[in-house]
Amino acid sequence: MSVTHSPETHALLIARIPTVTGRQLHEWFDKLEKGPGLTRCSERTNWLADEYQLSHGYAQAIVQEFDRRRRNRTAVPRQRP
Repeated sequence: MSVTHSPETHALLIARIPTVTGRQLHEWFDKLEKGPGLTRCSERTNWLADEYQLSHGYAQAIVQEFDRRRRNRTAVPRQRP
């Protein structure tokens, strides 16, 4: 079962990640990029939680933020006529 955090909860989780995990967000993103080639959000969340003993909530927030930033980075700006 996949649960999506509210924007407020997501922001709080993201802000707490360095304190709770001892790692910065960019370090978690690096681990996701170098990890197994899992494509589903739930698979990557479970892998991150299991591999690094994270709570499921923090693992999910990291994966969702990673995906959000990746989409924003690869988005092609629209050309105006």
